[in-house]
Amino acid sequence: MEAILMRAGSFMAVIILGYVLKKVGFFKEEDFYVMSKIMVKITLPASIIVNFSQTKMEPSMFLLCLLGFGGGILYMALGWIMGGKDPDEKGFQILNLSGYSIGSFTMPFTSSFFGPAGVVVTSLFDTGNAVIALGGSYSIGAMVKNREKKFSFIPLCKTLLCSVPFDAYLFMYILYWLHLSLPAPVLNIAQLVANANAFLAMLMLGVGFKLSGDRTQMSKIVKMLGVRYGVAVLTAAAFYFLLPFSLEYRKALAVLVFSPIAAAAPAFTADLKGDINLASAVNSLSIIISMFCITCVLIAVL
Repeated sequence: MEAILMRAGSFMAVIILGYVLKKVGFFKEEDFYVMSKIMVKITLPASIIVNFSQTKMEPSMFLLCLLGFGGGILYMALGWIMGGKDPDEKGFQILNLSGYSIGSFTMPFTSSFFGPAGVVVTSLFDTGNAVIALGGSYSIGAMVKNREKKFSFIPLCKTLLCSVPFDAYLFMYILYWLHLSLPAPVLNIAQLVANANAFLAMLMLGVGFKLSGDRTQMSKIVKMLGVRYGVAVLTAAAFYFLLPFSLEYRKALAVLVFSPIAAAAPAFTADLKGDINLASAVNSLSIIISMFCITCVLIAVL
């Protein structure tokens, strides 16, 4: 337990460091986007490549992709229900209740506590999640908000293929099915880059953290987060006790469902001319709650 609290505390300390450095002027708000670009396009793909290369894959493990996708579908359905009859509210709820922020938040936890196997489980789960978090929820939210009846897969496919982490997943899957592996020099370089991912991800979250919602909207925030984490508790229990995977995989899945709301949700909300302040507040608070929940789950299962 002490080791878990120390590691989780270390992650939290780096987040606080990033937040404090932004407040004192060392980082500017726009630095978040630079750090995000480095992590998403360099360190996270390197981490995916390294950990996929170190773990023996089994065909049954690809079912984990469906779990990540199914989780996103479930939250979108709940968002549609919670939005009532107002198309704008439905679109907002669908966008800001669904998707998991895994690469920038949960991946450092699973890689630290569960090793390469945990990262592969995380990556497979995140592949299904990416369909929702990187474009699926946006497409559905826009369709509902604008009262459109036709759904197009083309924008979604373009968004996914332009995502470097998704491309890294796809590349490693192709190598797996072709029974190929990367040469050692390439993996050595990737390992060097991947070592920076956990620190950079936590520092970036601190720099980007902000609470700017209207206090009069607190009841909506509480309701959204209550539904989000209430479902997460039920899902974690189902994954841990009912799934036919090894115990190590089920432990990682129990952690994954407590990931924060997808990091892209506020940006997508702004693009649809929604309430960006409320979206940012919900997203930032979900980071704090997820940090607490994941720490509790780790103490319970390890």
